[in-house]
Amino acid sequence: MPHTDAQNARAKVLWLARLEYRFHAWRERRARRRGQTPTVTPFPGYGGPGWVRVLGRVMIVPPAKQTTTGEYAGVRGWRSFAAVPIGYAQVTVTIGGVDHDVVADRGGVIDTKLPTDLEPGWQTFTLSVEGGTPVDTRAYIVAPDVKFGIVSDVDDTVMVTAIPRPLLAAWNSFVVNEHARQPVPGMAVLMERVVRENPGAPLIYLSTGAWNIAPTLMRFLSRHVFPPGALLLTDWGPTHDRWFRSGSAHKLSNLRRLAEEFPHVRWLLIGDDGQHDDAIYTTFTDEHPSRVVAVAIRRLSPAEAVLAGGRTAVNDHAAAEVPWVSDSDGAGLLERLEDVGVLGAAGALEA
Repeated sequence: MPHTDAQNARAKVLWLARLEYRFHAWRERRARRRGQTPTVTPFPGYGGPGWVRVLGRVMIVPPAKQTTTGEYAGVRGWRSFAAVPIGYAQVTVTIGGVDHDVVADRGGVIDTKLPTDLEPGWQTFTLSVEGGTPVDTRAYIVAPDVKFGIVSDVDDTVMVTAIPRPLLAAWNSFVVNEHARQPVPGMAVLMERVVRENPGAPLIYLSTGAWNIAPTLMRFLSRHVFPPGALLLTDWGPTHDRWFRSGSAHKLSNLRRLAEEFPHVRWLLIGDDGQHDDAIYTTFTDEHPSRVVAVAIRRLSPAEAVLAGGRTAVNDHAAAEVPWVSDSDGAGLLERLEDVGVLGAAGALEA
């Protein structure tokens, strides 16, 4: 039977994915010949009663320079992509004295759900690869009585990036010094206020950014006093059926997963109008109206919208079952959330 155009296209993408893996395998052999060994770069995860989602990546990473104060020196974005991912690496996750052997994916990413019994709050455990020195990581364990959580986009929501336009995305990702990245005004205060008013609430930073930038992103969030939270990023490059991974599919699938994992939690969804957050949040809210407490969309400034290649269309949410608010910065969004009773109203989130 002759192949269709779609089948031929999928075959080409699959071939490209294999080529990408072979390229990284070649880089790995070169690095090992130079005496370099893999390590695990941990990412903050989350969990609930009886389980934890462990996140990290196995890579051979060039040593990072530090300043005299002990802080990592500013680096160009391209250095985040210079590390060599170790596909299908065997990783040992040790939680409460119990070892769990897991396997990273083709890109070296660890994303696995393990059984465990950890207390609510931030909990620490270790990851190790090839018998190397264990690396500490942590996850936020959500208590069974917690009923409120926060999911926030990153690009142009907490950090100014103008990411949708390809050339500027490349410039911000590969060239700009990490210390030159700027936070969106007022967003750290907004996040801190929401977390403070809702003790025990999980905070999830959900982005279409690549896992390569996770260490830079964690330093950025800490430097600008954003509350700590779990990171859910993605892996750039071809898959078995696509030239590039779908950022919208990544976000929507993780939102659906959170809804399944935490059936008792209602989410405050925070994003911006420079990508597809409005459409993604609309779909999720239509599917799970009782699981969303409110949606807050940051409006890009005219200059940011030009750099980002324009704004995405924002639907009319006047008749929505949950409050939708928008403003240009964190301070404005905070006021809008106060206006609809999401913040500053005792008992508003318990309904």
